[in-house]
Amino acid sequence: MGSTVLYMSMSVDGFIAGPNETDENGLGDGGDRLHEWVFPPEGGVNNRVIDEFMSTGAVVAGRGTFEPADGWHGDHHDGVPIWVLSRRPAPEWAGSMHSVTYTNDIHAAFRDARSAAGEKDVLVHGASTAQRAISAGLLDELEIHLIPVLLGEGRRLFEHLGAEQRQLERLRVLPGEGGVTHLRYRIR
Repeated sequence: MGSTVLYMSMSVDGFIAGPNETDENGLGDGGDRLHEWVFPPEGGVNNRVIDEFMSTGAVVAGRGTFEPADGWHGDHHDGVPIWVLSRRPAPEWAGSMHSVTYTNDIHAAFRDARSAAGEKDVLVHGASTAQRAISAGLLDELEIHLIPVLLGEGRRLFEHLGAEQRQLERLRVLPGEGGVTHLRYRIR
């Protein structure tokens, strides 16, 4: 069985979105800088990492990630199933997306995504989803794409985890093109 892996771009000061996030400014002021390494990919190492997360067998995402991305039009990649964590029902526009399941049950979402992914990894998206999954012991690994920028304010990746310390085992460090450093850790 594969692992559940959070893939997340983050500023050196820990932000995954800049200040002033709105529906029209989904990554906040300056937040687009965090994803420049992906669109278009700048080279070998970055392409390798992109290929890894685009070969996962299922996706678990938060509503705050899924809906601003227009649900990836129902296909994040290769038609893999997508579980969306939300306290609200699916919006009408997502109702016709047959590969998408809305749920508030994080345990069921991760269980079902793991089952659907088989031997492949499950791609996890979203800060709140990651925080909930870490707290519930459901997230196996972190792939942090560390971007050489200080945003100063915005939305932090590792908030709301409580005082419990969690040990991480470094699996790899890959210097990517454009200054990004890809850091992979196993949560112990």
